[in-house]
Amino acid sequence: MTHRLIRSLLVSVAAACAFLIMPLQAGTIVAGKPEDLGFSAERLARIHDAVQRHIDAKAIAGAVTMVVRNGRIAHLDAHGLIDIESNRAMPKDGIFRLASMSKPITATAVMMMIEDGKLRLNDPVSRFIPEFKAMKVAVPKPGFEAAAAAPGGRGRGGPPVEVDLVPATREITIRDLLTHGSGLMSGGLGQRASASLAQRGPDDTLATYIPKLGGAVLDFQPGTLWRYSGLAGFDVLGRIVEITSGQSFDRFLKQRLFDPLGMKDTGFALLPDRASRIVPLYRRAQNGLEKLPDQNGLSSATYFSGAGGMVSTADDYAQFATMLVNGGELNGKRYLSPRTIELMASNHTGDLAGGQMGMSPRGIGFGLGVQVVEDPVAADRRVSKGAWGWAGAYGTNVHIEPQEKMVTIILMQTSTPALQRDFENAVFQAIVK
Repeated sequence: MTHRLIRSLLVSVAAACAFLIMPLQAGTIVAGKPEDLGFSAERLARIHDAVQRHIDAKAIAGAVTMVVRNGRIAHLDAHGLIDIESNRAMPKDGIFRLASMSKPITATAVMMMIEDGKLRLNDPVSRFIPEFKAMKVAVPKPGFEAAAAAPGGRGRGGPPVEVDLVPATREITIRDLLTHGSGLMSGGLGQRASASLAQRGPDDTLATYIPKLGGAVLDFQPGTLWRYSGLAGFDVLGRIVEITSGQSFDRFLKQRLFDPLGMKDTGFALLPDRASRIVPLYRRAQNGLEKLPDQNGLSSATYFSGAGGMVSTADDYAQFATMLVNGGELNGKRYLSPRTIELMASNHTGDLAGGQMGMSPRGIGFGLGVQVVEDPVAADRRVSKGAWGWAGAYGTNVHIEPQEKMVTIILMQTSTPALQRDFENAVFQAIVK
């Protein structure tokens, strides 16, 4: 065998090895020593103690917690059980329904399309979906104003509030959807007047369902209030990404975010080949925890809900969140510019969001798809100034903390806000430098 042939074979083998190795390296955040990352390892162990207290109280079955700082994993642990009935331990790669922790991913997709020049924050939604052109707003009829302000829109058990429909003073925009200032299906008088639109058909897709929301009545004049649009607003954004990218929303996310970041277990469907790692949904009942009858949650293989339909693991979501805390870059690939992320994580709503959705009335604002903690002392939160992120209805939560170069993630499938706060405290008391 000639030297030239041997050299050619060696080059071919090296290229093949590189091909095999690259996918394994892509999107992988490696573990570091807690002490090298500014933590006390002994104090980080208190995270487990905090979670275990809630398991012992039968508030949750189990959880996965993760802390990444300076691009390295300082803590990754699984607690309790994935399945109470089978007594199986929670795996670190358990697959969780993210619920509204899907929204930061959708917001990132929108910001990518803005950077691509395909849309602007102040674009009216009707530019992409004509059905949203001339929307109406529900206002209480004279004499019903006080009753409209009562919980549920009724005055002390009286009849439902009667409403008039008036034209919107302006069209709702991309910014309105991202900041929950649209009034679209946000639990007010307009949503009650649009009850027939709330239910999707089993065969609906974003393309077939979202145009119907153009017939919804808004809860308030766009941009005047902050009211959480739990599903509709961000599902509309998902459809706009489809229209502007020319791809289905799931394919866009897979090609632009999930595959490049190495998020192999993230998507919209609960895949049968991963059934053993799918964490069941539980609810608290009189005799302890019981599984919810509907284990699908908001997940679907056909309706790609950017508001709450994604599933993921702690490790997968950490790839995404670390990219954001790094200013839009991970493993040498750039996804967003640092300035775009600064815009996303800035308070766009003043004090309108304070005191709602479990947020403190002070020190907290809302950015483009994410909560922003402007003053941790005023907000009574154990996070750093400028921390941002969002939680999900089933108990998932993420904080992205530029000041600490840190990402914290807790995943569970029973809503337990007290544990989210205990987790924050356990992380921060472990930081020693």
